Amino acid sequence: MGVEEPLSRMPQMRLDELLEELQARINAARGTRDRVHSLLEAVVSVGRELDLAQVLRRIVEAAAQLVDARYGALGVIGPDGRTLSQFLTTGLPDEEIAKIGPLPAGHGLLGEIIRNPEPLRLRDLGAHEVSYGFPAHHPPMRTFLGVPIRVRDQVFGNLYLTDKRGGQDFDAEDESVISTLSVAAGVAIDNARLYEDSRRQQRWLQANAEITHSLLSGSPRLRVLELIARRAREITGTRLADVAVPVGGSDDLVVELAIGADEDARRGLVVPVDGTLSGAAYGSGSPVTTASLADDTRYHAGPRCFEGLGPAVAVPLGTGAEDTRGVLLLARATDGVVFTSEELAPLLAFAGQAALALELAERRRDAEQLALLEDRDRIARDLHDLAIQRLFATGMTLQSAARLVEHKGAAERVERAVGDLDETIKIIRSTIFGLRARDEDTGPSLRARIARAVEEAASALGHPPRLSMEGLLDTDVPAQVADHVMAALTEALSNAARHAHATRVEVTARATADEVVLTVADNGRGIPRGGRRSGLGNLRERAHAVGGTFEVEGPAAGGTRLVWRAPLAAAGRA
Repeated sequence: MGVEEPLSRMPQMRLDELLEELQARINAARGTRDRVHSLLEAVVSVGRELDLAQVLRRIVEAAAQLVDARYGALGVIGPDGRTLSQFLTTGLPDEEIAKIGPLPAGHGLLGEIIRNPEPLRLRDLGAHEVSYGFPAHHPPMRTFLGVPIRVRDQVFGNLYLTDKRGGQDFDAEDESVISTLSVAAGVAIDNARLYEDSRRQQRWLQANAEITHSLLSGSPRLRVLELIARRAREITGTRLADVAVPVGGSDDLVVELAIGADEDARRGLVVPVDGTLSGAAYGSGSPVTTASLADDTRYHAGPRCFEGLGPAVAVPLGTGAEDTRGVLLLARATDGVVFTSEELAPLLAFAGQAALALELAERRRDAEQLALLEDRDRIARDLHDLAIQRLFATGMTLQSAARLVEHKGAAERVERAVGDLDETIKIIRSTIFGLRARDEDTGPSLRARIARAVEEAASALGHPPRLSMEGLLDTDVPAQVADHVMAALTEALSNAARHAHATRVEVTARATADEVVLTVADNGRGIPRGGRRSGLGNLRERAHAVGGTFEVEGPAAGGTRLVWRAPLAAAGRA
């Protein structure tokens, strides 16, 4: 009996072993089923989104969950193909990320998969030959699994997973699961990018239609430019949009329109063509991009108002280098995405709309000027043919009637009336001369010379001065006095540029019946005591040379106000 009992237990033991093995295989099959189910759920979850940012976030979160990794990251490879332009993480709180500092750029171990886009599994990532170690405040990590993500046979980015929970190593099954997810991720990313492109294209088409309607409805030039800059900024997601146009008589550009960051400070700034991003686009007639507007050593000139700005693009407004009418500058924040070639194509079409706006505005201005000249000719003809002839006939009638007036006082009044009519005829003839004057016949008018001098001063001042002109400057101011006015204006603007350090300069030219008055005011630091005054002396001497005066005022609000006067009656007698 003692021998038979152990023999009777042997079948039972074998049965228990078989049952345990069967249970283990069932559990393994169940685990495999659950993992496949989780993988399918992850694929569906990733493919459900159409917003690219949400797609990338779901991919990295699903990957970490599928292989039970403590930390996960997704790095998007930049346009240069060597560094990371985006880096999304999971498992790290925001405060820890802030302590670590700048996000990885794709060097060391992370760059290994960029250079060799194949799956990589490590038991100890610190032991790899290209590992750089961790920066300060970075949590310790040991195990590592990296898998590339391909979109249409091009590597879009990489999945990085570290520290499998439970202290285990990532195995071949983990690698297979993440590789499968990466294929689905590539499809989802491609769909999201196509959807994003289609939406962006639709917005460009809507903006183009809006601008075309604005152009055809005759909106002012500046309003159309503002619409173009505002829509370009909204669609490209930039912090800043500038429109810079050439400054007459110089090789510089001036920011005519600014929208976004520090727009008040940027409006009116002078931008050199050499050494600036906008200048490079203006000179070449083609778009110019940079990954960091603030740090790009190629563009070191001009006003340094680039704090907080990173990727930027300057697009010429025109069809070529010889037809460039200005530049549209767009800049994103420092953490923004670099402008791609896909974004530049609609931007160029948009810039063509801006160039069309400028050209139509010029044509409209030319047409208005032509209509004004034609109207002047008509007025001058009517004055000559109708008004002067009637006044002359009235004068002749009064002279004839004066012989018949016996009362001495009445006769004197008639003679004074005839004299007034003669003076009126002289004034009208002077007006007719002014209306019919042409630059090619008489040289540039005083108004044109003042406007040109003020425009040219913008380069030296760093901003365009404000100009106001009143009265008959072209007809009542003699040539000799006009030359002194221009010399005084040039000297005053030069002094403001060299010494005032002003952000606003105002020029006013006014002609009355008795005098011409030139006023140049700024909000600068004023005239220091004991400073050199040779320029002011020149202005005073010129005023005295024509019998005028010169005054220097210090307004209570600060700055300097120069008032230069010259009498017109004395100049006429001279």
